[in-house]
Amino acid sequence: MTEEIIIAGFGGQGVLSMGKILAYSGIMQDQEVSWMPSYGPEMRGGTANVTVIVSDERISSPILNEYDTAIILNQQSLDKFEKMVKPGGLLLYDNNGIIHPPTRKDINIQLVEAAKEAALMGSTKIFNMVVLGAYLKLKPIVNMENVMKGLKKSIPERHHKLLPMNEQAIKRGQEIVQEVQVV
Repeated sequence: MTEEIIIAGFGGQGVLSMGKILAYSGIMQDQEVSWMPSYGPEMRGGTANVTVIVSDERISSPILNEYDTAIILNQQSLDKFEKMVKPGGLLLYDNNGIIHPPTRKDINIQLVEAAKEAALMGSTKIFNMVVLGAYLKLKPIVNMENVMKGLKKSIPERHHKLLPMNEQAIKRGQEIVQEVQVV
């Protein structure tokens, strides 16, 4: 099993940390992983993406031209990465700020209204965990126990009190993800 993923959006949406949690989770399951971030000099608001590869086999290169999965969190990223999803692959997106939704018919398109759900749950900071939950529902490449270990490892200890809320957000994302039919 090899899963090649691009997670893309604006800085501040938790793109890089979502990728890091997936990578740590894979390591804890004795899988080979690659985590390669790409972001502009801006702290928040600039574009950010991360390529994550989780595999049972040795990874030859972290540089990819196409992906099994694209997790898309803004229009710029959708415009750039939709065409790079392998036929039969998965495109998961949050529709907040998406003006032109995905149009490909040869891929599995799934919607998670993570920004809306995070606001309803009382914290926009858990947005990325709602998205992560949706992804793991569709492709359970790592188990929840290791996701929580990865989350604990990737956030500062002073924020460990927020782990239960993050776990709840992951579970909520698994509940609300929905398939999109392109017409």
